[in-house]
Amino acid sequence: MTRLVRRRCETDGVARSEVFPSGAFLRYWRAGAVSGLGTYVTLFALQTLVVLTLHGSAADVGWVNAARWLPYLVLGLFVGAVVDGRRRLPLMVGTDLVQAALLVTIPLTWWLGLLSLPALMLIVIAYGTASVVNAAAEMSLLPRLVEGQHLQPAHARIDGADAVSSTAGPALAGVLVSAVGAPVAVLVDSLTYLYSALTLRRIELDEPPPRTGVTVRGLLGEVAVGVRWVYRQSGLATLEVSTHAWFAGHAVVGVVLAPYVLRTLRLTAFEFGIVGAVGGIGAVVGAGVTTWVGRRLGTGRTIIVCHAVTTLGVVAIVLAGQQLPRGGTVAVLMVGQGLYGLAMGMSNSHQMSYRQLVTPDELQARTNTTLRSLNRGVIVVVAPLAGILADDWGIRPVLWLSAAIFGIVAAGLGATPFRNVRAPTR
Repeated sequence: MTRLVRRRCETDGVARSEVFPSGAFLRYWRAGAVSGLGTYVTLFALQTLVVLTLHGSAADVGWVNAARWLPYLVLGLFVGAVVDGRRRLPLMVGTDLVQAALLVTIPLTWWLGLLSLPALMLIVIAYGTASVVNAAAEMSLLPRLVEGQHLQPAHARIDGADAVSSTAGPALAGVLVSAVGAPVAVLVDSLTYLYSALTLRRIELDEPPPRTGVTVRGLLGEVAVGVRWVYRQSGLATLEVSTHAWFAGHAVVGVVLAPYVLRTLRLTAFEFGIVGAVGGIGAVVGAGVTTWVGRRLGTGRTIIVCHAVTTLGVVAIVLAGQQLPRGGTVAVLMVGQGLYGLAMGMSNSHQMSYRQLVTPDELQARTNTTLRSLNRGVIVVVAPLAGILADDWGIRPVLWLSAAIFGIVAAGLGATPFRNVRAPTR
C-alpha cells in the first residue's frame, strides 16, 4: 500500500523516502524480478546441460554447483568490506553487465565445440565472482532505499517477484531446453541482466562518497569487525548457525534433484520444468501470506514453521519414487516442490529484514556478505560430497539425509529462545 507521507529523511547520511513503494524501490524491484527470471532459467539449463548435453553424473552436477558458489567462499568476506566503502548502485550496474557478457560464452563455446565440464566450471566460477559483488551491493542497497519499518514488506515484495520467477523460470527453461537446447537457453538470462543494468541506471540516489586510502591491513581489520559483529555482538548467531545447517540440506537437494527426476524417475525436461514451476507457485503463495503470518506468529516462530514445512516437502519428493504411475509420480513431486517453495517464500523476508534491522548501515555489506559467503561456502563443501554419496549410496538415501538435516534445524531452532523473537522497528 502506498504511503501518502512525502517527507525525505536523513539516516546514516543516506536519503530515504517514506513513500512505499517509492519509484526508486520499484525500479530496483523490477530489475531484480527480471534478472531473477533469467537466473532460474539458467539454474535449470545448467543442470540439464550437465546431465543431458555433457552426459554428466550427479557428482558432476555437484561440482558445477560448487563452482558457482566457490567465489563466495574465497572472496566473500573481503568483498563485503570493500562494498561497505563504495557506492553500491554503480557496483550493481557494472556487475550486471559483466554477468550478461559471461553467460554469452556458454552458448558460444558450445557452438564452437569447446564446451566441456572443466570449461563450464571456469565460466561458472567467473560468473559467480561477479555475482558475489552484485549480491553484496544489492542486499546492502535496499536499506538505503526504504525506511526500516518497510523492510519486511519490501523483502516480501521482492520474494513475491522471485517466487513468480521461480514459477515461470523452470517452465520457460523446460520449453527452451526442449526446443533449442540447454546452452542456447542461457542466452535468456544474459538479456535479463542487460535489462537490469539499464533499469538500475535510472535510479537517483545520494550515497555516501567512497572511502579512500584503504590498505590491505585496514581491509583485514574491517573483515574481522564484520565477523565479530555477526557472531558475537549482533545477536544473530543462533539464527545464522542454523541457517548454515539449512544450506547443507539445500545443497543436497540442489545436487540430486535433477538426476533423480531425469534419470531415476525418467521424466522429461519439460515435466521437470513443470514440477519446478509448482515450487515457484508455492513460493508465490508463501510470499503473499508471509507478512500476515509473521504478524501473528512472530519472526522466530515463522522461520521455524517454514523449516518444518521444508522437511515435509523433501519427504514428499522421496515418496514420489515409490513405484507410482507416471501421473502419480508427477503429482507427488509437485506436492513436494510446492511445500519446498512455500517454505522458502515465507521465511526469507523475515530472516533478511530481521538481519538488516539489527545491523547499522556501515556494516550492512559485511554482514550480508559474510553470512551469504559462509552459506554458499557450505554449498561448495557439501555439493560435491552429496553428488559422490548419491552415486555411491543411491539418490533416495541422500534425499532422506537432507530431510533429516531440515528436521534437525527446525527442532534445534525451536528449542532456543529465538522462537520468541519478533523483528524490531526503527
